[in-house]
Amino acid sequence: MKIGCPKEIKPQEFRVGMTPATAGEAIGHGHQVVIQTNGGAGAGFSDDDYRSVGVEIVDTAEEIFATSDMIVKVKEPQPAERKMLREGQLLFTYLHLAPDPEQTHDLIESGATCIAYETVTDANGGLPLLAPMSEVAGRLAPQVGAWTLQKANGGRGVLLGGVPGVGPGKVVVIGGGVVGTHAARVAAGMGADVTVLDKSLPRLRYLDDVFGRDFRNRYSSAAATAELLNEADLVIGAVLIPGAAAPKLVSRADLSQMKPGAAIVDVAIDQGGCFETSRATTHEDPIYEVDGIMHYCVANMPGAVARTSTIALTNATMPYLLNLADKGWREACSDDLHLLEGLNVHAGKLTYFAVGKALGLDVISPQLALKS
Repeated sequence: MKIGCPKEIKPQEFRVGMTPATAGEAIGHGHQVVIQTNGGAGAGFSDDDYRSVGVEIVDTAEEIFATSDMIVKVKEPQPAERKMLREGQLLFTYLHLAPDPEQTHDLIESGATCIAYETVTDANGGLPLLAPMSEVAGRLAPQVGAWTLQKANGGRGVLLGGVPGVGPGKVVVIGGGVVGTHAARVAAGMGADVTVLDKSLPRLRYLDDVFGRDFRNRYSSAAATAELLNEADLVIGAVLIPGAAAPKLVSRADLSQMKPGAAIVDVAIDQGGCFETSRATTHEDPIYEVDGIMHYCVANMPGAVARTSTIALTNATMPYLLNLADKGWREACSDDLHLLEGLNVHAGKLTYFAVGKALGLDVISPQLALKS
């Protein structure tokens, strides 16, 4: 199979879909790999690094899309890239379709087969291709939240760790999953006073058993949320429903309970965000203010630490990529029903029910798509 890896073109996105190590593994399996020139430069990989393992370097994304059987990326294809997809081509990348009707329409129209990293599952009910970036985004969230809180950025001017004689900042993390746990750990490590909200009692027991000395947890209710919002300097939104639009857990009216200059970091913004007032921003212009509350809503947070993120992501995607290349997508998905969960679009049909529900579109089952 010919595997193509174009340079990412989303603003301030420096990750790359394949490292030289990943490409070398694919070539060792008998496949051809082609990458766009300087495609890995943002993550610290030169064209010579790729050439050394046998990768072909080409000048344009058009060449890659025109000749490759499978396209491997990091972020969702941008409008110009979607125009280059073709019927029968396989796309393997993050998609986040639920809040993005235009992309969904374009992928359906393309006739391509599109497997989304973020909806591939594992035997434990986890999301193995989302988890590495959730870990990165979770660990970044207190870091960027602390920056947003600086007075020069419109924040309250609170130092999360405090200093002798001055108490620490108060951080509320909404959601105790992968993102929330990593965010809470780092915020607590910075010296902040941290509370995690979640609706799963088993998860809360786990957090208490493992991290009870580092941060507190509360059962998520309207009353508990309101109480903690009133006290918070920084609120981190870390709630995810796989493949679906994120639930809106904090309304605009709730902002009036918060201290002027408090900060919000919405890690769920890729799925539409879990604050009513959230809208996607970029690394170039990351924050904005609503009703005196500073919002950080960058939709590709891990792109800020591109080298770490790229290596972590490709460590997770490589086995699936090789499986798809070795067997073809039908056999690979037939053999691994968890990989089949990643199928979002095939041959002009939407195949992921949560996306169909979010966008009001008809859906066929992925099992039926296997036969079509």
